[in-house]
Amino acid sequence: MARAAEEALGGHLAGGIAVTAAAASPLRSVRLLTASHPVPDARGLAAAGEVEALARGLGRADLLLVLLSGGASALLPSPAAGVTLEDKAQVTALLLRAGATIHELNAVRKHLSRLKGGGLARAAAPARVLTLVLSDVVGDDLSTIASGPTVPDPTTFSDALEVLPAPGRPRRRPEAVRAHLLAGAKGERPETPKPGEPAFRRVAARVVGSNRLSVDAAAREARRQGLRPLVLTTRLEGEAREVARVLVAVLRECVESGRPVAPPLCLLAGGETTVTVRGEGQGGRNQELAVAAAQALSGFPAPAVVASLATDGIDGASDAAGASPTTPPPLGPKPSLASASAQPFLPRTTPATTWVRWGT
Repeated sequence: MARAAEEALGGHLAGGIAVTAAAASPLRSVRLLTASHPVPDARGLAAAGEVEALARGLGRADLLLVLLSGGASALLPSPAAGVTLEDKAQVTALLLRAGATIHELNAVRKHLSRLKGGGLARAAAPARVLTLVLSDVVGDDLSTIASGPTVPDPTTFSDALEVLPAPGRPRRRPEAVRAHLLAGAKGERPETPKPGEPAFRRVAARVVGSNRLSVDAAAREARRQGLRPLVLTTRLEGEAREVARVLVAVLRECVESGRPVAPPLCLLAGGETTVTVRGEGQGGRNQELAVAAAQALSGFPAPAVVASLATDGIDGASDAAGASPTTPPPLGPKPSLASASAQPFLPRTTPATTWVRWGT
């Protein structure tokens, strides 16, 4: 996004900062920094400090262009007073392993941060702020995408506090996190900026890319390849392993009865599933879905491929974008996920690297 901005704006772009999880070639006028995702690290802390300093140095005549894509919540950690980076990293990792939704996770993140939940817009005032967003959130809620650094935050300290002790959530969490959220719920900490506050008078935000647009593009390509595309939903949620079984069941119905679409077909669904890690695995919703789908593909009545991929190229805490089980095996004698036992991997939620054709 930063490279495209440089090309589009040319000399009108005075400078900037881009933070990414992967190394990339240098930019012309924008400094490129790297940080960790999905669990924040010291590099992200330093980058967030530079972004905050840049925003606070702007005047009324300036325009701050904010380009957001998936992962920005982890790439710009800016802990509130009394909360450390280690506290934020620990609670993020714990909630991810517990299967917290992105809405729950970001409600907590926003109330542990100086920049999230409208904090960046507050820091940049009175400058004008324009935010262009690549959405990785079901429903394209601007206050959830990247934890909404430039938009009003509808969640509260009480909402964030409720996420921690909910059933199935980890009981072991940094005490400083609970103490900070509890103090905020009691009114002893300032709330995140809310709708109608002066900080948002000169702020605009637009979604320029989303899950829905990606699914629409995939449908067009499937049609071009001679397949009948059927978009099931762009709001897919739930445990990845359960979602996989449902998707394969729908595919099987199409193959066996021609309902609701007859072969050759391409079923499409987008959204954000969750994974509850029960062992020592890394998680990764797309790889979890692929492993579960491989089991459901066993004995499938026709050749089929299931591809589960992350649009931002990063699946959970792994170094893969996802996985693609097939039946029958596409590479000759090598076993595929469908022809080997995947069951040992599901309880641990560990990527089965021997049997998966990884997405890129």
